[in-house]
Amino acid sequence: MMDQSSHGILWILSAPSGAGKTSLARALVAATPRLRDSVSYTTRLPRPGEVDGEDYHFVSPATFAEMAGSGDFLEHARVHGNDYGTSEQWVKGQLLAGIDCLLEIDWQGARQVRERLPGQAVSIFILPPSLEALEARLRGRAQDSDAVIHRRLVAARDELLHYDEYDYLVINDRFDDALADLKAIIHAEHLRAVHQRQTLQGRLRALLGL
Repeated sequence: MMDQSSHGILWILSAPSGAGKTSLARALVAATPRLRDSVSYTTRLPRPGEVDGEDYHFVSPATFAEMAGSGDFLEHARVHGNDYGTSEQWVKGQLLAGIDCLLEIDWQGARQVRERLPGQAVSIFILPPSLEALEARLRGRAQDSDAVIHRRLVAARDELLHYDEYDYLVINDRFDDALADLKAIIHAEHLRAVHQRQTLQGRLRALLGL
């Protein structure tokens, strides 16, 4: 286990499709120094405007299977018929450099990370204000057919059943409020003694007369 007082914090951000996770993650990373968003590997095709290496590493099913078989992934899961995975080497490299790392993964991946790195991740679940609002957002993207939207809504209900596995819950009703909540969580977590012990060691010794 890594010494949490001298390394970055590993963050897990999960949400049903359409709840605004990606937009919130991008805004959070842009507003938070020393926080980087992990770029997942996926077998799905790029959506309009997505850039390989920035939004995802788009790879073939054969390449993904080879990486999974070699143990390259910290976690990987199949979501909506496509495979997604997180590079373990990249994540550990960021944390060892003292940089926080944000994983945008589903509950399956979150569970794998907790099992692989017990006690080393802080998890946040993004909730939509309602299923009706979630459906409206999915339809508003104008990217998916009715059949795909229906499948995503069914999957969302299943995803929501796992909310109690997370450390924090944030309702994304108003974007700015949800973003403020995420910033507050990150700030509060960094104030915990376990993360400040090393940086404040000299000051604490002086205060205690040691």
